[in-house]
Order: sequence, then C-alpha cells, then structure tokens
Amino acid sequence: MTTSARVIKAAVGAAAAFGVLATGLPNAGAAPAQQQVAVQGLPIGDADLAETRTVQTLARGVTLTRIVRGTDPAPADQINTTPRGPWVVNVLTIDPRTANGHLKATYGPDLARVEKTSDLVKSSGALAGVNASFFTFTANPQYPGDPVGLGLFDGKLLSEPLADPTEANLVIDAKSNRVVTGHLRWTGAVRNRLTGAELPLEFLNHPPVIPAACATLPDQTTCTVPGDVVRFTPEFAASTPAGAGVEVVLDRRGCVVRTSTTRGTALSPSQTSLQATGQDTVALLALAKGCLRTDLAVSDETGREVPLRSGLYGVTGRYQLTKNGEIVVPDGTGSFFDRNPRTIAGTTRGGKIVLATIDGRQTTSVGTTMDETAAVAKALGLSDAINLDGGGSTAMALGDGTVVNRPSSTGGAERAVGDAVVFVPGR
Repeated sequence: MTTSARVIKAAVGAAAAFGVLATGLPNAGAAPAQQQVAVQGLPIGDADLAETRTVQTLARGVTLTRIVRGTDPAPADQINTTPRGPWVVNVLTIDPRTANGHLKATYGPDLARVEKTSDLVKSSGALAGVNASFFTFTANPQYPGDPVGLGLFDGKLLSEPLADPTEANLVIDAKSNRVVTGHLRWTGAVRNRLTGAELPLEFLNHPPVIPAACATLPDQTTCTVPGDVVRFTPEFAASTPAGAGVEVVLDRRGCVVRTSTTRGTALSPSQTSLQATGQDTVALLALAKGCLRTDLAVSDETGREVPLRSGLYGVTGRYQLTKNGEIVVPDGTGSFFDRNPRTIAGTTRGGKIVLATIDGRQTTSVGTTMDETAAVAKALGLSDAINLDGGGSTAMALGDGTVVNRPSSTGGAERAVGDAVVFVPGR
C-alpha cells in the first residue's frame, strides 16, 4: 500500500526547545525517500530521549507516521511514572485539499453490536481508520455497542449527545471533508399531529430505565414515578429492548400501527417505535392516537442549529484536548487520567485532519496521561483536538485488515468497539 517512505530520525538533546509543528506532520511527498531532516521531539518524557519517525504515503494526500520516542523498555512497575518512556505514536494525516476520498463514521451490522476496528475499516472499503466513540461495553452485555453520547451517521441522529460537560464531539461533513470539534446539544419530542399534545424524549436507541419503585409492579401503567420515553430506529438492533412498559410502533409517516403494554419488538426498515416506562407509560398511551411527529434538533456550543443532513457524521469522546491551538484539558484525578492508550482526533490550523493512536500499558509503550495526550496533540500541530475512546479500545487499522498499532490487550488482541472513524477513497 505504501507508495513512498522516508525515515526521519532526531536525537533530541537536553537543551532542545519543544515547539508546535504549525503545519502538521510533513507530507511524505515533500522530500526524497530516506532524507534526514531535523524535527522537534514530542514534549513528553526526558528531553534527551531519542526519537525516530517513519513516514509512509498511503495515497495522495494521506500519510501514516510512526513515532517512537525512547529506546529502552520500561520496567513493568514504572509504566505510569517513568520519564524515559518509551512511547509509540501512530499518526494518520489527511490533507483534504489533495486527498481523493472522504472521512466518515461507521458501525457494524447494527448500533448495539460491537466489531473490531480492523473489521469496520475493511468492511467500509476504507483506506485506514481508528476506533471512535465511548460505548456501553460491559455495562450492558446485551447491547455493548450502544454509544455513550453522540452517534450521528449520514445525517441520522441515532444516539443523543449527553449533557455531561466532559463529552467532546467530532463532527464530520463527509461532502466537504470539514471536521470540527466541540460539544453538541440536542432536544427531542414527539407531538400528536391532531391534538398538539407533546412528550419530551429522554434517549435515542438506548434501553429505558424502569424506576426501582415500579420494578415489581405487574402493570407499569399503575406506576406513579416518572420513567423514560425513548425513540428506537431499525438501526439499533434486530429487536427493541424487551421488558415492562409500553411500546408504540409507527410507520414511515409517523402513524401508529400497533401498541403493546410490554416492550420488545422487531421493526421493519420503515418503522420506528417509542417506548415508555414508569409513569410515562400513561402519557405515551394517551398521546399515541393517530399520527405523531418526531422533532429532533441539534445545536453547537453557541446555540447555532446544526442541520441533520446527508453526509453529516458525529462521534463522541471525552475531553477537548486543544482548542484554537491552546491546551484546554482540565485537571483531573483517577485512573482515567493515568497513563493509558489513547486515540486522538483533530485538525491543524491549515485544515489537515489527524487521527492518532498512542499505545500504552506496555513496557514497549507506556501510554500517556491526559495532560501528556494534550501535549502530543499540540505538538502534532492540532489546533483543535479531542480524546476519543482509549484504553483497550485504541486501535488503528489499514484497509487490508492490518492493525497498525499494538492494542493493550494480552497478545495485542483487538477489542471489539462500537464505531470507527475511517477514510474512504473516492467520492
């Protein structure tokens, strides 16, 4: 797949100054193969660490850079503290001005299942890609791929952004290859077209919660504690979540085709459903007469509407790393902020798109704290960047199924994930 390559080596001395690569990583076509050039080292670990960079051109305007900082394996008991590394960073850089293709987000057969990043890259016909959103994983073994936050696929809002201020979203316009980071907001409601009666939606494609006080009641309509109202689409799973509550199935026009006092059904490609638990069951049954209208609205941090149109994608991360060229990651404690494998996504000031992985929890690559991750993002020239799902999920793969990095699971095995961000050749 490589059409050209060059190796860049830099032994960074103690007196060297760290700085931002203002235009992102070098384009592999900009210098002859094997040319030795001076580069600035990543601002992590001791300043005297040797750093080696190998750059490959995967396609016109698309390069893959492997950065190895530090040479000696870390003692197993010092992975979280050593200033000597080593660190292994893989960086996929896409220049929309010259690359022939588009960036998008993708998931497997349905939203609720998980797939390996390499399988998602290969099945979408992509050149390369990385894992993306945080997802339910072990919290719900029945629906492990359910995104925990924004899931926007080709203009369809399939998972709602959270109110949690730590959520950071990557939003992709596949038609223009414009990528922005930030935190989207949403509102959702269903309204009876005849009466105007309305119910707010709590979730999209997420199993509703049965209030503990109502769990043992034989009929949820007798529950006096508020529950959830959730919209399900055919993309969720083979069937909607089963259990106590009510479910209303709607046709493509939003008209009621059946109502059930229990939850769980298979939807046809043209159908959607509404589920309710707790006290909301009564309200949904009263509303679900004739035809309903579902209103979903998304806005950015400034309150400006984000139109849900074809070609728009969005995935969910945790914490903005850089914004307008400055590090903005907050102080924090706990294992999430310790050294871990990381997946980064962002853009340079010049408009290049960068997807990067940092291997971690290994003697051959120790991983990065959240502060170190932000420092790497800035050093890679990322004006705006977010932290995607990491840990055992961190993976970068090529279109032939090759896993570029070394996942942290035993033996380097890939973890199945909820979705991925991929670059697909052609328009």
